[in-house]
Amino acid sequence: MKILSIALCALLLCTSCASGSAQTAPSPTPEGAQVRADPTLRVYVVDEKVVREMDMETYVEGVLAGEMKNDWPMEALKAQAILARTFVLKFLEDKRSKYPDADISTDIEEAQAYDASAVNDRIRQAVSETRGLVLKSGGALPYAWFHAHSGGQTDLATVGLGWDKAEPAYTHSVSGMEPSSADDQQALRDAQNWACSFPLEEVESALAKLGKPITLTDSTRVAIGEKGESGRAQTLIFGDESVSAADLRIALGSTKMRSTLLNTLSLQNSQLHMSGRGYGHGVGMSQWGAYGMAQQGKTAVEIVRHYFRGVTVERY
Repeated sequence: MKILSIALCALLLCTSCASGSAQTAPSPTPEGAQVRADPTLRVYVVDEKVVREMDMETYVEGVLAGEMKNDWPMEALKAQAILARTFVLKFLEDKRSKYPDADISTDIEEAQAYDASAVNDRIRQAVSETRGLVLKSGGALPYAWFHAHSGGQTDLATVGLGWDKAEPAYTHSVSGMEPSSADDQQALRDAQNWACSFPLEEVESALAKLGKPITLTDSTRVAIGEKGESGRAQTLIFGDESVSAADLRIALGSTKMRSTLLNTLSLQNSQLHMSGRGYGHGVGMSQWGAYGMAQQGKTAVEIVRHYFRGVTVERY
């Protein structure tokens, strides 16, 4: 994969503050100083079915517009831009796109959401004011996880994502910081609470894909097993079998089973019924939490450092 070496070899400008105080953003490039080139990415654009070359910041604009509403508070947009940029570089470091001749794509199943049509002046401002900024943890790029709404408390990757490696040093369980009210009140309510039902055959199919072939009836025992610090289900019990709650969520559909922070779980009338709080895996930054913190006057750097422990914000 090609990415301009001049960008990857640039001097990192770390701006950690002393005494554990909130880190401030790196200073803008001084007037008259030479501005280095941004990395060039080969992006497979799914809607067009073509690979296009674009610079990093242009790609991040499209991602930011796809991942967060373009009328949200500026510091929330800037926090998301920092994570979007970190995500891209981590992807380039660890993975290869499934699309030939591409570094990354606009396919949300592979990378991040992307919507160039929603890019406006506020999106461009958020990207411009965070140009080149990424998260670093111990000098390395972290996984820049984020989700829509934590339901009140974020959690560890081993819980929310079913992460099967050692827990990263930068993940922790903290208050989600979501607002109690917002300009788009219905959108906030939809993210805060949810309920859904699945026919038993659909649940059996999902369980079979996870290596748990079980025949379900209304009398089958179902229960929440282990829980994480936030109260998220880490495992779910079906009869005598235990299954990863995070894996089952993906198997059933993450837009329907919106989180593993469950309030209720039951089998009746040949369906699995559940209700819960929050939207997403609950690891890393809550987007609605970023909205709430920005409303409180927090900066983008303060926002990302709330959700990721011990990180710095640096220029790549």
